[in-house]
Amino acid sequence: MIDNIPKDKQLILFDGVCNLCNSSVLYVIKRDTNNAFLFAPLQSEIGESIINEFNIDTAKTDSIILYKPKERKIYHKSSAALQVAKQLSFPTKLMAVFFIVPKLIRNWVYDYVAKNRYKWYGKKDACMIPTPELKSKFLE
Repeated sequence: MIDNIPKDKQLILFDGVCNLCNSSVLYVIKRDTNNAFLFAPLQSEIGESIINEFNIDTAKTDSIILYKPKERKIYHKSSAALQVAKQLSFPTKLMAVFFIVPKLIRNWVYDYVAKNRYKWYGKKDACMIPTPELKSKFLE
């Protein structure tokens, strides 16, 4: 299943029931001028395949994973968010400057927001269903 992801794309796995995550996906889609990204909920079949393939502990990483099939490499937490941001249109790509912040500090901030995301932004009962126009950007 993982091998079916186009090598010229990158896959963003996100928490499909999280309102903040769903809003972030829509933000990325709007600014992905190079059409570099595909999306799938962590709770999807492809999400579970990648989680199992890379032995990801979902108790520690449960909000965003970036998978680059060309490199067969994953990024998670703040590194995933910044890897995505640096490929988006201006001014979002300027967020890449935060790579200079040590990962320990970046991930502490990331974990704090991730831990509180349901309380601050809410949660859906089911994963987001993309509109027909966006359906091609999502993997099942």
